[in-house]
Amino acid sequence: MNLKTICAVLSLALVLMSILAIFYYAPIEKTMGMVQKIFYFHVASAWTGFLAFGVVFVCSILFLWKKKEIFDAYACCSAEIGVLFTSLVLVTGPMWAKPVWNTYWTWDPRLTTTLILWLIYIGYLLLRNMIPSPEKAARISAVYGIIGFVDVPIVYLSIRLWRSMHPGHVMIMGGENSGLDPRMFQVLMLSLAAFTFLFLTLLLIRVDLEKLTKTIDQYRKNF
Repeated sequence: MNLKTICAVLSLALVLMSILAIFYYAPIEKTMGMVQKIFYFHVASAWTGFLAFGVVFVCSILFLWKKKEIFDAYACCSAEIGVLFTSLVLVTGPMWAKPVWNTYWTWDPRLTTTLILWLIYIGYLLLRNMIPSPEKAARISAVYGIIGFVDVPIVYLSIRLWRSMHPGHVMIMGGENSGLDPRMFQVLMLSLAAFTFLFLTLLLIRVDLEKLTKTIDQYRKNF
């Protein structure tokens, strides 16, 4: 089996295991009840978005350095996936917030910086399509992708930099006084692993599709 097939099999198995673990193994949170189950999808989606934008950052640097199209392809495809998972964060967050905070949205630092991050990479994708020259689009997008990544650590640190209603890092990482049951922490790690392999699978499939698209475009130019 090739890498794409291995990642696909692992992601499918881990996603199924994590769903079963979320609803049948992880305990129900005493205060929030069943709605807290969104936590596992919400945090895993946020992690995957950060990972995807990290790939954009690294591949953009490599593209400007090595001038190889494959790095631009990985950056572009990863940005699309990052926007997808960040969209899931912005959807699952309000679903969780309404029963807990009694509002779907508040201009909390974590929520606001996440929305800005989403808009930054929506802009990245729009920019690529607005520039007619593929070579110029790749160069400008690479610079944009590097600068845009600055918001990722800001999102992560926002609940430390400003007063925030959002749960802190200590709660998520577990520990004796974290308020996170050990079984919850185990299921969270399983969810993170599942979403990571799902991201790798989607990235490899999307890059293959991008290569095929460029091959077809080149074939049309020659004929």
